[in-house]
Amino acid sequence: MEIGCDTKAVVLTAGLIFLWALLLGAWKYRQMAASEDGLAHPYVDIAHRAALLYSFATLLLAVFVELSGFSTAVNLIAAFVPIFFFVAAIVGYMIHGARRDTDNQFRDPVPGTHPFMWALMIGEIGGVAVLIAGFVDAQIL
Repeated sequence: MEIGCDTKAVVLTAGLIFLWALLLGAWKYRQMAASEDGLAHPYVDIAHRAALLYSFATLLLAVFVELSGFSTAVNLIAAFVPIFFFVAAIVGYMIHGARRDTDNQFRDPVPGTHPFMWALMIGEIGGVAVLIAGFVDAQIL
């Protein structure tokens, strides 16, 4: 079975995010083992869980890419906009976990936090909506 190059790129990215999640799990375990209360920093825990969830979300994007009737370029852009924000969120969580600077990034947000969140919502929802439209175009209509 041959899949499109756009699908291959997204599936590979899903695998890399999953591998990253497993590595974050090792970091989380290390913090848990070294902690008196047996807990990792909340943002280390969030980074690990988010990476696991985003890896599977990225795999779901790959399915829509493969079944889309849109062009390779449209599919790649529509998939990688949300993936960019998935990765950016994980990196942000990792930074807070490494710095141990907060347990709630919205309590005292750094400048740009809220515009980034709006861009994230628009990018993720928009990218997924385009892929679903491509699926509907090719598979339902």
